[in-house]
Amino acid sequence: MVKPATTWLRGLLRAGKVQQRTATRLAKVLFGPPAAKPASKPRRKAVPKAGPTGAALGPPRVRKKAAPAPGKWLAAHYAPLVEPGQLPGRRLPYYLYLPDKAPNAAMRTGGRPLLVMLHGCEQSATQFAEGTRMNRLAERKGYAVLYPQQSLRSHARRCWKWYEKLTQDGGGDVSLIVGAIAQVAARYPIDRSRIYIGGISAGAGMAHIVALNHPQLFAAVGLHSGPVFGAGHSLIGAMHVMQHGAVGRVDSAIDEVLARQPLFPHLPTMLIQGQQDSVVRPVNQTQLVRQSIRINRMPFDTVVTAERWPPGATGSRNPAHGYAVHDYQVGGELLLRVAQIEQLEHAWSGGDASLPFNAKAGPDASKLLLDFFARQQRRF
Repeated sequence: MVKPATTWLRGLLRAGKVQQRTATRLAKVLFGPPAAKPASKPRRKAVPKAGPTGAALGPPRVRKKAAPAPGKWLAAHYAPLVEPGQLPGRRLPYYLYLPDKAPNAAMRTGGRPLLVMLHGCEQSATQFAEGTRMNRLAERKGYAVLYPQQSLRSHARRCWKWYEKLTQDGGGDVSLIVGAIAQVAARYPIDRSRIYIGGISAGAGMAHIVALNHPQLFAAVGLHSGPVFGAGHSLIGAMHVMQHGAVGRVDSAIDEVLARQPLFPHLPTMLIQGQQDSVVRPVNQTQLVRQSIRINRMPFDTVVTAERWPPGATGSRNPAHGYAVHDYQVGGELLLRVAQIEQLEHAWSGGDASLPFNAKAGPDASKLLLDFFARQQRRF
């Protein structure tokens, strides 16, 4: 049966309006000025509600904020050295978590592992640390955690500029992040063979760029809901990548990296993606898989294993989405781990849902990343 032309046109207009609303929302998140906070209103005194027996109920229970991890939480910044005759450049603020747990024998000899975590748009470094609960897990394992923070002067939404060609080629914020890592590694006993970098969304895109331009620094990289590398190059282009991936640039972008660095070492990578993510759509993960295979020069007979975990019981205290994990191994070395999480939208899996961009339901993305990183060490 052929639909009347008017019905078809109405459907087309509806689809166009949906796409326009999506584009507008992404543009506001990425590039618009921060929303003004509403003026505070005087609080009304709460009136106790009556219970089923007519007796007044007490005040509503307030969720207790989790106690911070017991280690040191330090604030600092990295500022590049100024050449004679030049003006000072931008500074990069950062936070550093140093665990309270005593180092084991290996750490006393070689230093602590260091995890570098890059937040997403509209997040601060402290919010990212709290939402992911990464410091608590790092405390148990004895890891130090570095949280660089994008400045509001550089971007009104604290977005890392992963979409700029200059940044993708190793300029922009890349040198600031690398400088902060070097500064921390010089000031504290850090195991330079066990430095890892990860992030979410724009932070994931930036973490990937830093690792691709400085692969000798990192033992592994972890990307949660990240855009594919090498495309965008404009504001509209960035939105297109987030929704549709890097059409025509998936392979060539990696080939350009390999042309600049013919001796590019193995770069073990973990990719985590929500299958219901409408901000950075799953096509990006599919293309990131292809890029990881290419950058690691995996042969056609690479061993790929798959495992799936079912969702948790409905209404349980620890809800969990179902998810699948695919491992890519070459010669016994785990080079790529791909986690696809059902029903997860654009949020850190298993995070503190009282904060934006965090989903309560597991699996715990922080634990997934640390478990993967624990298997990786840079060979010099």
